[in-house]
Amino acid sequence: MASALWQGNWISRTRIATGLVLFTYAFFHFINIGLGLLSPVWMAQFQDIRQLITHSLLGSVILYASLILHAGLALWSLARRRNLRMPRGTAVQTVLGLLIPLQLLSHIVYTRYSHEIHDTNDAMPYVIVLMWNSPEVWQQTALLLAVWIHGCIGLHYWLRLTRWWRPMIPWMAGLAVFIPGFALAGLLTEGRRIYDLFVEGSQRADLMAAFNWPSRDAFAQLLRTETLWLTTFWLLLALTAASYLLRKMMRRRQAVRIRYADGPEIRAERGMTLLEMSRANGIAHTALCGGKGRCTTCRVVIDDGAEDLPPPEPTEARSLARVNAPANMRLACQIRPAAPLTVTRVFRPDGRPGRAHASQGSEQQLAILFLDMRGFTARTEGQLPYDVVFLLNRFFDAIVPAITEAGGTVDKYLGDGLLAVFKAPGAQPSAEAALEAATAIGLALQQFNAQLADEGEPEVRIGIGLHLGEVVLGEIGSVGHAPKTIIGDSVNTASRLEAQTKPLAVELLISAQLLKAAGYTPERFDLRQVDLRGVSDSLAALPVQQAAALPRILAAAR
Repeated sequence: MASALWQGNWISRTRIATGLVLFTYAFFHFINIGLGLLSPVWMAQFQDIRQLITHSLLGSVILYASLILHAGLALWSLARRRNLRMPRGTAVQTVLGLLIPLQLLSHIVYTRYSHEIHDTNDAMPYVIVLMWNSPEVWQQTALLLAVWIHGCIGLHYWLRLTRWWRPMIPWMAGLAVFIPGFALAGLLTEGRRIYDLFVEGSQRADLMAAFNWPSRDAFAQLLRTETLWLTTFWLLLALTAASYLLRKMMRRRQAVRIRYADGPEIRAERGMTLLEMSRANGIAHTALCGGKGRCTTCRVVIDDGAEDLPPPEPTEARSLARVNAPANMRLACQIRPAAPLTVTRVFRPDGRPGRAHASQGSEQQLAILFLDMRGFTARTEGQLPYDVVFLLNRFFDAIVPAITEAGGTVDKYLGDGLLAVFKAPGAQPSAEAALEAATAIGLALQQFNAQLADEGEPEVRIGIGLHLGEVVLGEIGSVGHAPKTIIGDSVNTASRLEAQTKPLAVELLISAQLLKAAGYTPERFDLRQVDLRGVSDSLAALPVQQAAALPRILAAAR
């Protein structure tokens, strides 16, 4: 197992490293083509600078070793896949990766190979003239787009889990559209210019001499080389397919039988978890945490074959202990059957409309804001219900836009308070949005209190608790009447933080977890250890006297 994990990591890292080399080359190559839109002289000068690196011995070794390794490891990984099911983005990237060599090999033969063997001057104008008035220009345009899209998808998958990548996506998307557009515009502009000179005839001889245009025999030899290289690629592709099918047949021969007491009987490959076996065979199997062992919704009762399973690992054992599971109950996402099993799923999606698996809950790390109005009961004592409703609606009209404009959503209203959540693609943007909302609430409250003072009414005081942690977002309620809401310990923590604002005489308490997720160093703040009701350990939090002053405190900490 350790050897396979090390091998997988080596392959993954090598593909990333070689992919970055190739993506960097493609980036500057496309910029080079795009300069044809501005000046043929700039295009030529930029190519000369590029070739100082790419035509050097070290540059050539790095570039072509990366190309061979990247393509070879991709075929190796494809051959070793258990099945061809993959996310849509990965599927698009894979298909494009398989199509790239069909055009790239031809391009290399008539440029770099021709330069090395026949001393051809493979300048950009030569390449453009060579392919301009033929279907090749469309094929090379498709190659440009395929290489760029393939590389962009790979880059996104590599960086999507980093904290800084998400905010950069809109900028990177703009750049991803600009680069191929710029390259194609340069190709079109320079193509028209140089081909007109070539066809017109007066400079044709000089251009052919400058390019050291290959002879008829040289072109015949280049065509044979192209055919040989393409044939080799097709053979490698066929070998990959044969290896995949052979491995699949061998795994089927060693398949393990799984019988569901309330469903069908399947045969699945050894080495997969029971949850993976279920999904690979289209068996409905609930797993709200995605198979990470953090929930117990995928658990099964082992009716027969439990003695052939190894004992639970610590992660599985802790999860089972939380639900007081009997000895014959296991998590489907953690066990890897190697012998026949008969199991009963504890939870099953019921399949009714509006009750799909995705609606049952998804685990996310989000920022939560809990807000409550101070002294509400005393303030409204003796008032008519209509007056109480009027005050609450005015209050919420004043502060809720501060939440929604920052990207938050009011999950529920709780009398004179509310619970808001900041759904964002990542912990950092969610935390940043929560801090922005807290500041805006403080400013909105000051304006609202100014209006109350003009009317001779006492000011409204509030308490806000901000926390970030794991929550489950799902539909809670009966079918057809189940609004989406959030549940989890993090919600309770935010509520108890808000409760502590009253004895501390502050408007806002921010947990250290949220500050850290937002990119701040918690140690730079004057944090307080807060004891929360029902929580054994104290929580470090930042008390803020007035929420409107939060930006000044954050700026000082930076």
